Amino acid sequence: MRYTNSQDDAVEMVNDGFLKVFKELYNFKPVFENEEISLKGWMKRIMINTAIDYYRKYNKNQLQIAGHEDAASNVAYKGETSVDKLSYDEILELVQQLSPAYRTVFNLYVIDGLSHDEIAGQLGISNGTSKSNLAKARMNLQKMLEKRNSLAV
Repeated sequence: MRYTNSQDDAVEMVNDGFLKVFKELYNFKPVFENEEISLKGWMKRIMINTAIDYYRKYNKNQLQIAGHEDAASNVAYKGETSVDKLSYDEILELVQQLSPAYRTVFNLYVIDGLSHDEIAGQLGISNGTSKSNLAKARMNLQKMLEKRNSLAV
């Protein structure tokens, strides 16, 4: 659900991912002594790549959302934020409100730990666009949090 806001799309992505896992299971080779950890990492990579493939297929025209690549900036974190006080479901709800391009870059960078170079290569965008989309995703999330906090007061 981190990569889409539709339950049906999420189910389709998971099904496609497990289909790939079962088709390629014979190719699996553990990279760690603990085979369970290796299998989990291998499956996670397949699921992430499946989500990226789905994104590319259905959001092809929205990849270059950021207008000026050189406008990318990193949003600095200042101690404990209101995000620290939210539950996973509340954070997921906010992330799902982002545009597909912002949501995908945010997930890949913040949650899945990919670098901007890796994201750019996976999505077919420039490194600067990846950075810009992440910065804008963070700004949009920050605005949503501020709005949410002002409504709660």
